[in-house]
Amino acid sequence: MTFSLYDAVVPSNLQILRAVDGLVDKAAAFCAQNGRSEADLIDARLAPDMLPFGYQVKSCVAHSVGGIEGARTGSFSPDMSAWPTDIAGLHAILRTAIETLAATDRDSIDALVDSDTHFLFGEVRMPFTGANFLLSFSQPNFYFHATTAYAILRAQGVKLGKRDFIGIPRINR
Repeated sequence: MTFSLYDAVVPSNLQILRAVDGLVDKAAAFCAQNGRSEADLIDARLAPDMLPFGYQVKSCVAHSVGGIEGARTGSFSPDMSAWPTDIAGLHAILRTAIETLAATDRDSIDALVDSDTHFLFGEVRMPFTGANFLLSFSQPNFYFHATTAYAILRAQGVKLGKRDFIGIPRINR
């Protein structure tokens, strides 16, 4: 079996994006059951100097679909735009990302292995190959933000377990 960049990135991104979409469902149910506003939970943080749940969800999209697009165009910068402020908006960006990744062509991702890709943020300029950017920068950021989104909800009292984070594993059938 040949293992490709596509195999290393896209299926895992899809698995976790779907799981994060499920976390958003659980957040909505928690709000309804506990009389909490969606905005309150979307603005929840683990620490005062960390960005909130809504940003963490948006960043999962940015480091999956956005990371691939950055490798494709040769440049990636953090998305500092506003995040959705309601559950429907979070679902919308996640589901668009899932649809985009699911429709992504294997060969187009594999072609990014040696592409010149630069991370740009203010004065910071970091050169990568496409594979190194996706695997050593974008993918760790993706998992960081997914984990942080999960942790914020847990800290707020949402009943979640490891299976909620992992989602549906890709088992042999």
